Amino acid sequence: MNNIQSFYKNKKVFVTGHTGFKGSWLASVLIKFGAKVTGYSLNDEKRTNYENFTNYRKIQNIYGDICNLKKLKNSIKTAKPEIIFHLAAQPIVADSYTNPLNTLRINFMGSINILEVVRNFSNIKSLVMITSDKCYQNREILRGYKEDDRLGGNDPYSASKAAVEIVFQSYLSSFFSKKKIGVGTARAGNVIGGGDWSKNRIIPDCIRTIIKKKNLIIRNPLSTRPWQHVLEPISGYLLLGKKLFENPKRFSGSWNFGPPTKEVKNVREVAKIIMSQIEQGEKTKIIFKKGSFEEANLLKLNSKKANEFLHWRTKWTMNQALKKTAKWYNFFLKKKNTRKLTNIQIENYF
Repeated sequence: MNNIQSFYKNKKVFVTGHTGFKGSWLASVLIKFGAKVTGYSLNDEKRTNYENFTNYRKIQNIYGDICNLKKLKNSIKTAKPEIIFHLAAQPIVADSYTNPLNTLRINFMGSINILEVVRNFSNIKSLVMITSDKCYQNREILRGYKEDDRLGGNDPYSASKAAVEIVFQSYLSSFFSKKKIGVGTARAGNVIGGGDWSKNRIIPDCIRTIIKKKNLIIRNPLSTRPWQHVLEPISGYLLLGKKLFENPKRFSGSWNFGPPTKEVKNVREVAKIIMSQIEQGEKTKIIFKKGSFEEANLLKLNSKKANEFLHWRTKWTMNQALKKTAKWYNFFLKKKNTRKLTNIQIENYF
């Protein structure tokens, strides 16, 4: 990890979606590493949410639509980044049912715009595109999905991520294989951590019900997900970005970043653990109510490729991740300094 920190010091890094949950944590880590960060995101309410732990004054902030190719191209041209992390997306499965067109527009066309810009700029040496574990055709297999398993998606969100992966492979074969640039996609499991306020995610839903003193409604209590603290995949993204920069031919391609199988828990278990660790949480009643849209019951990732070739592994157990997440929200509820706690957690991890 010391090598990663020294590698990113003074590197020019461009992050799309830097005002989102995962993007804000990534930006915080890069700032701490001494990177020169430019962020590109929509200027919406999310920035206010994530200012609790990200110091945006240390970032060159650009606000625009990822689907605006002209603005995106000019922004990257001005920033002259060496490395790009593409996280801008519509990340919620439920929202993809209510507005499929917007989901496909942002996730698919936004990613194509990034690929188009990158293939025309020689100063960019490394591109990491964040997709999702939901890019796989869901067959609910116990061994976990490998990078060469079939892509697909029954819901618009999953379909958008599978489509991005297919287009990425075509660009890799058609354009990037002959250039001195490393390009990769990163498929991570469900992430948890302080500061997530997204709708229809179990931990933010838990915190909102405590604040509003309402019952917690869980759609699919027995559904399992590859939960992990947000810093786990971020460490993988950073490591992949470094490897792509140094040896593009060897490391270009797709990579899974998920926890060991033994760390997989179902939604009900996660909710009960979080509620037990948040003040006033034990008083909240949990109600099970079937959702109005279809979701996978079993979802696991096989990260053997990243384990073997990137020497990447998760550091924190699921219980540790839940404990650190609960501590962050307890700080928030008590109006303590969450940005300071975020930096402490980053220091502890790296």
